[in-house]
Amino acid sequence: MGQPPGPRQLALALGHAESLSREDFLSGPCNAAALAMVDRWPDWPGRVAALIGPEGAGKSHLAAIWADVAGARFLAARALDTVRLPATLSTGALVLEDVEPDGIDERALFHLLNMVREQEGYLLITARTAPTAWRLRVNDLASRLRAVPAVELAPPDDALLRAVTVKLFADRQVTVDESLITYLATRVERSFAAIRSVVAELDREALRLQRPVTRALAAEILGRREP
Repeated sequence: MGQPPGPRQLALALGHAESLSREDFLSGPCNAAALAMVDRWPDWPGRVAALIGPEGAGKSHLAAIWADVAGARFLAARALDTVRLPATLSTGALVLEDVEPDGIDERALFHLLNMVREQEGYLLITARTAPTAWRLRVNDLASRLRAVPAVELAPPDDALLRAVTVKLFADRQVTVDESLITYLATRVERSFAAIRSVVAELDREALRLQRPVTRALAAEILGRREP
């Protein structure tokens, strides 16, 4: 058995970085409307917009694209509170990530929406469910959120899922052949989160076992997942 190649050992030590640049965003029917909304900035009605979709749907990538052009800061929704509210719009634009109705300070969010309007700033909200479906205690907040344009990211089609799979491997400096991509496309749940999880597991196992990432290795790993 030959010695494992050096670059793969380096990848094991340093990990990998998934590119969130505009050039690396893969568009398709499932996310075209969301990308168009980001590209329409600063022409946003009310200066606020929302991206809706499940984990791994591409919300963070789209938010990063917008933040780059708008100079926006990022803030986790659970960290939003009235004490630190004045500093949240220090750059004039903010991405409020992963808003959940049960995990948000409603009054802080209401005041943030007011600040955006008064200071002529911009706010991009990311969430798994649309604000119109949230059960909120602050009625004025519910009214404000109903007016926020929200775009939902749909499940990816086959072509986009294949392209994303190739990109995820490329981000890890792993070259794979078409047979593996086809195998994964027909056996993995049709979601970005699911394929991201499988790619990460394949890369870890290949490094651990000192084996190439192949269809055979994928069959072993997916076989372990079956009940």
